[in-house]
Amino acid sequence: MYNILTMNKIAACGTDKFDKAAYTITDECAEPTAIMVRSAKLHDYEMPSSLLAIARAGAGVNNIPVDKCAEQGVVVFNTPGANANAVKELVICALLLASRRITEAAAWANSLKGTEDAPKTVEGGKAKFAGPEIFGKTLGVIGLGAIGGKVANAAVALGMKVIGFDPFLSDAAAKALDSSVKVVDSKDDIYKNADYITLHVPFTPDAKNSIGKEQIAMMKDGVRIINAARGELVDTAAVVEAIKAGKIAKYVTDFADDIGLGEENVITLPHLGASTPESEDNCAIMAADELMDYIERGKIRNSVTFPNLELAKTADQLVCVLHKAEVTEDAVKAAVGADVVASASATKKAWGYTLLDVKGSANVDAVKAVAGVVGVRVI
Repeated sequence: MYNILTMNKIAACGTDKFDKAAYTITDECAEPTAIMVRSAKLHDYEMPSSLLAIARAGAGVNNIPVDKCAEQGVVVFNTPGANANAVKELVICALLLASRRITEAAAWANSLKGTEDAPKTVEGGKAKFAGPEIFGKTLGVIGLGAIGGKVANAAVALGMKVIGFDPFLSDAAAKALDSSVKVVDSKDDIYKNADYITLHVPFTPDAKNSIGKEQIAMMKDGVRIINAARGELVDTAAVVEAIKAGKIAKYVTDFADDIGLGEENVITLPHLGASTPESEDNCAIMAADELMDYIERGKIRNSVTFPNLELAKTADQLVCVLHKAEVTEDAVKAAVGADVVASASATKKAWGYTLLDVKGSANVDAVKAVAGVVGVRVI
């Protein structure tokens, strides 16, 4: 039996995909084969030797020690695109919230409950909540992947002019963009020309405070900023200061920050980006599929550290080898001690993965002894 440890509540449509004759789904397990997780923090989790993989039901993996996992031969998966539509819809909502003073207006209207002639008061006071339309305005999208591309196309459909920046834009993502989206060569072009700016990039140490004092200084007066990506991407203190100075008109963020909470013209949402039943279902299903593919067939798809790779098993054993990128396929073949019928190998930055379809019995100990190998298993 394979033990799947759920560290958060995972949608049943995902966990139900596992064959109950081969898998046990549990929220308590000392020796899990794999972990399914959403937001639970695993940085202090002691990974047992039984652990093969962790699947994050979502895109971000800040709560997982991915480098430590790789060193211990644990493959970390995420589910890119599974929650893209949910986040896109929230961003479109945020664009409107940033413009029309909707939250303030609703709060004021509700405050009139029990007062005399509330309808008349509302009509007399609504002018102070006026705000601009988004139609015809320029939206700058930083990151044009699964979410950013959808946001860009939706904004075009709403009549906005859209400029986007993404130095890692794939051919598939580029083809999916509406032809009117202008892809620029520098983030500075976004900062200088956009009326609205939305972020859709992962958080890395280099990306911390991607929007700070320097970037804000380049922006148009009255710019409106949306952050549904990661809180650390924006220097909240710099944004609040710019709001008070009249430089930024509105900041809508999906990440609570004590600096921004309660500040005028800052709208803080409680991380609602992927909080839809459809998104949770999509993430759970994708995470389950990734784990089953890896556990049963050695296939890697959507790992944040190791490369995508698969090889059909046609002989006696499929040997799956996780290793540092500098380890060659020939070195693994030389150590396996069996007739290799077919093989495949790939690298992704610092890490590599090799699959060997072999006749006979592999010398697992010899493969493990190859310098740079961090994990070996036989299917």
